[in-house]
Amino acid sequence: MPTKSQDRRKVRLSRALGIPLTPKAAKYLEKRPYAPGEHGRTKRKQDSDYAVRLREKQRLREQYGIREKQMRNTFNEARRTQGLTGENLVELLEMRLDALVLRAGFARTTAQARQLVVHRHILVDGQTVDRPSFRVKPGQLIHVKAKSEGTEPFQVAAAGGHADVLPPVPGYLEVELDKLHATLLRRPKRAEVPVTGDVQLVVEYYAAR
Repeated sequence: MPTKSQDRRKVRLSRALGIPLTPKAAKYLEKRPYAPGEHGRTKRKQDSDYAVRLREKQRLREQYGIREKQMRNTFNEARRTQGLTGENLVELLEMRLDALVLRAGFARTTAQARQLVVHRHILVDGQTVDRPSFRVKPGQLIHVKAKSEGTEPFQVAAAGGHADVLPPVPGYLEVELDKLHATLLRRPKRAEVPVTGDVQLVVEYYAAR
């Protein structure tokens, strides 16, 4: 479970980036989308091009909850992959095991999805995988370890307990929630991936570094 200080950090970061990073942050943003204090409603001065690109990069990185080094490594891989770099970047990030555990509805937040993987509750094709960054391949089955299925977090998930805060299951993922099974059918397409951000600005940010 996240601590109160972690919750507050996510709320502050969500306000700064203009996107809800957790369900709790979404509630706070709905009530008060501006920062606290007397200057909270003040119109912000025009950002520089660099600041705009930096914010887009941070928005994408925080939605996947990854470190800068991981983000840059994935960008470099996306640049080497045939196709549009920005779209490749999101597609590669979306094939992370923790991202797909979240999309499948097995977890409520990215942080919880990562925790489930690290604590060895998640299998891929019958093998325990404890690396959130593990790249799932099309056709592979993601499922919950039999010993873990009866625990409260997974019972809540299997009953659809996270549906109120998660987007609909995307078309590249086939989910049998009652069985806690999910199969990556194919490589995701950027237009289907439920993350917010201008990927071209992210490409421009890294290209200028």
